[in-house]
Amino acid sequence: MNQMRDIFTRIFKAGRRTYFFDVKETRDSDYYLTITESIKHTNQDGKFYFKKHKIFLYKEDFKDFQNALLETTQFIIDNKGEEVISSRRLTPPQNSPEDSSEESPEEFPQ
Repeated sequence: MNQMRDIFTRIFKAGRRTYFFDVKETRDSDYYLTITESIKHTNQDGKFYFKKHKIFLYKEDFKDFQNALLETTQFIIDNKGEEVISSRRLTPPQNSPEDSSEESPEEFPQ
């Protein structure tokens, strides 16, 4: 019985996420690509675990996938630029009804 085997791998780390690009061989000796996103999480007890998401991509879909990826990434760059906008930036505190003073915009960058 033929088993599928790994042929080639590239790994890309991005913070808590790791991406695996794996070329595998089918039983018919053809190649296909799996792209796996692995995200590191921590349980309340401090132990780590990983959530994984996987895409299987076959040769007949490479060109369309590549075109769609390039088109969508270019759309993002064209509309939002290459600068990363972090969702972890500071947000101004909410003023309570008793506090009518306003914070200076320079203290909380937008």
